[in-house]
Amino acid sequence: MKGKLESLLNNNNLPRHIVIIMDGNGRWARRKELDRISGHREGMRSVKSVVKAAKELGIKAVTLYAFSAQNWRRPKDEVDALMELLKQYLIKEANTLVEKGIKLNAIGRLWELPPDVYQVLIETTEKTVDCREMTLTLALSYGGREEIVDAIKKIISSDISIEELNEENFSKFLYTADLLEPDLLIRTSGEMRLSNFLLWQLAYTEIYVTKTLWPDFRKRHLIKAILNYQNRERRFGLTSDQIRKRKVQ
Repeated sequence: MKGKLESLLNNNNLPRHIVIIMDGNGRWARRKELDRISGHREGMRSVKSVVKAAKELGIKAVTLYAFSAQNWRRPKDEVDALMELLKQYLIKEANTLVEKGIKLNAIGRLWELPPDVYQVLIETTEKTVDCREMTLTLALSYGGREEIVDAIKKIISSDISIEELNEENFSKFLYTADLLEPDLLIRTSGEMRLSNFLLWQLAYTEIYVTKTLWPDFRKRHLIKAILNYQNRERRFGLTSDQIRKRKVQ
């Protein structure tokens, strides 16, 4: 049964692809006088809740900024704990993802992950390969600048000519080549920056920032973000009049 907030959604104008910068685990823990790992552990509960909610709402793709290329610089005990949390999430949620029809995808410099984590990640993605209801993408050891550099390296080693190279062809060399363009970016904790996330892909994405810390983020917060998105006019560089004429045609 739909709640009051959910009933306000326009199901004909849902974002197809939502990307989330999950920020605030450390601050959440600090406010509760807990260690940072406790914040990350609670953040994993938010991941489960939001993935479940997105599937229920009919969202086709969700991408989570789970571990950045720069996060390797954090203290070793925190990095080790994050890798263990990731591995346990994949192990525990694999069957649920299959049952819910959710395909697992991963982007980033995945070869930099610890071997045991990488192995579980590959096994889980293979297990969900035939799922079609929704795609859940985890950005791991991911950086937007790093992605563009890696794409250029692929282009140099390919047989594509300079004349053939355009925005569409360039996109085919990115980690996200098989994903829908992002419609909505959500950033938690109130920070107003992209943090090296999907720098190419977010060119025309609507951005929603909430002060809610990631460990507190649940379905109602996701719905609020979508409602905000639905109240916007996406123009992609055109004027409002041009957009209205297109809708009439």
